[in-house]
Amino acid sequence: MNQIPMFKDDTIIAPATPPGEGGIGIVRLSGPGAEDLLLRFFSPSRVSARLDSHHLYHGILRDGAGQPIDEVMAVLMRKPRSYTREDVAEIHCHGGTLVLRRILDVFLSGGARLARPGEFTFRAFVNGRIDLTQAEAVIDLIRSRSQLASDVALDQLKGRLAGKIQEFRGRIADLLAEIEAAIDFPEEDIELDTEQVLGTKTGSLLADMDQIISSFDSGRLLRDGLNILIFGRPNVGKSSLMNSLLGEARAIVTDIPGTTRDTIEEDLVLAGIPLRLVDTAGIRNTDDPVEQEGVRRARIKVDSADLILLVVDGSVGLTEDDFLALEFCREREVLVVQNKSDLGCLPIPEVLEGFSVVNVSAREGNGLDELTKCIQERFSGDGKAADVRETVVLTDRRHRQALLHAREALSRFRTLLTRGISPEFGAVELHEALDAVGEITGETTPDDILDRIFTKFCIGK
Repeated sequence: MNQIPMFKDDTIIAPATPPGEGGIGIVRLSGPGAEDLLLRFFSPSRVSARLDSHHLYHGILRDGAGQPIDEVMAVLMRKPRSYTREDVAEIHCHGGTLVLRRILDVFLSGGARLARPGEFTFRAFVNGRIDLTQAEAVIDLIRSRSQLASDVALDQLKGRLAGKIQEFRGRIADLLAEIEAAIDFPEEDIELDTEQVLGTKTGSLLADMDQIISSFDSGRLLRDGLNILIFGRPNVGKSSLMNSLLGEARAIVTDIPGTTRDTIEEDLVLAGIPLRLVDTAGIRNTDDPVEQEGVRRARIKVDSADLILLVVDGSVGLTEDDFLALEFCREREVLVVQNKSDLGCLPIPEVLEGFSVVNVSAREGNGLDELTKCIQERFSGDGKAADVRETVVLTDRRHRQALLHAREALSRFRTLLTRGISPEFGAVELHEALDAVGEITGETTPDDILDRIFTKFCIGK
């Protein structure tokens, strides 16, 4: 690996709390020298011949010259009962930047090495405490933006996804073992299942894989959030709508068309769904170079939006600029929002009859519950978002691609069976499927992929 070395005989150190001032700071060591380093610089208040594992001790941390640095609490966690399955020591100190830096410098001078991003979790993975899906769940849990996303990450950390992948791996291995036994020991006259039975087993496995693969859209949006673009001509209430959804005056609102000249982006959680709201400049033909740039940026955002809220003024008919905005987003997922319902809404024009339409008054707050419901339905379909706690959900594109790879190999194996070709010729396809699912949990994952995964972590995790 290029970034995270597989050293087994060194001791790493890093702060486990974010940089900056705080009430408490934590410094973590892991490796064979963790206990010796702790005892060298930590003086417990009650003298003890040996620190008990998993017990907090009060004392003073001193530098190499014996000068006190801070009054701390320290804990030693002996292997294998630790996060990394190595000896781990933690120093809980006061959370000042200078204190943390001095403590780090002391242990670095004693022979520890500064940990790279994700190296503690990498060691947990290498030492078999967690598999790769659980390692990835750690960063997903830290970065989760909603309760549902946190629940899914926690389930994955507990091994729910890993259990399902191992089940797939076992079923593929059973198929392969039966076929390879007949290949390796032809003199034993081992009787294979019939092509029909093998095909039935493979079909059942494919159906179960499809069920997991189909959860990816919901899982991805839970993890990454739904990118919602507020789009339309000037002065239809786009910024007012954004402010109403956020519950605060984030965007400037005036009666002057073209007030918003650039995109404004904010995060929020709506009905349990993490959203990224993007308010854009009003779409219209203009000679103002600044406004033209705003329109250009708004059009660029269309391609990356999961859902476009096309805002129109429901109290007046559609204008030429409304038609221009509609043309820009017609091929995307669009929900029409007829704003200014407090002024009365005209009948829906024929050009909008193919779209879902919600009437709201951003100024009065009317219709926002219905809009929220429509957004939720676009995300969750038939209640899938509510079911994520009950099922295994894919949230990572890497996992989906590996399962699709495995599925393609299994499909080729089943095609061989339906053509009456001897199952022995499908062993290569089963090996490929086995390797593909192994990439998910880490058994067959290339080093460059591992490197990319763990360097996403912060230092200290």
